[in-house]
Amino acid sequence: MSISSEPAITLYGMRLSGHAHRVEAFLNILGLPHRCVEADAELRRSDAFLALNPLGQIPVLVDGDLVLPDSNAILVYLAERYDGSGLWNPKAPEETAQVQRWLSIAAGDLRFGPARTRFLTLWGGTTSFADAQALTDRILHFMDGHLATRDWLAAGRPTIADIACYAYVAHAPEGRTPLDPYPAVRRWLERVEAIPALTPMPRSAIPQPA
Repeated sequence: MSISSEPAITLYGMRLSGHAHRVEAFLNILGLPHRCVEADAELRRSDAFLALNPLGQIPVLVDGDLVLPDSNAILVYLAERYDGSGLWNPKAPEETAQVQRWLSIAAGDLRFGPARTRFLTLWGGTTSFADAQALTDRILHFMDGHLATRDWLAAGRPTIADIACYAYVAHAPEGRTPLDPYPAVRRWLERVEAIPALTPMPRSAIPQPA
């Protein structure tokens, strides 16, 4: 697979990556025309891709002359560049701080908890499943308590914090973590999935262990 340059927004990712999904979901919500390139392992090792992101990681957004890796950085950029309402990345100090807190949770607890248990279940690896499961249980319990008295993570409306945290929580069952014990989280997932133009991340077709 080769990389070509086009003036339209291009997103390099993978359809089963929660990191890539959060960017694609937000592009759809904002109504921004774009093309998606499936960046498999072979492409990510290519010189052309490493010129975009020397770390070889997805997602990468190309918007004209801008080349931007990192899903949360991309969400911030898209909100600042294209959201005229200013609602998705709010400027009120308390809301700004809350958004940043949840972006950090998405990059930390959710990545090393639900995202990792899902990865280990579907694709295997040497990382401790028990450690990832313990972190998953802790962060989902925390989120359920947080969402018991509010509809959204960071403000009184959806923000990029909700988009960043959505996919790996929604797909926690693919990592052998049922969501039945977390009713507030499940109601939040339903609200996120009702956001106009948001498309849920596809479910994996890989058989899961019993």
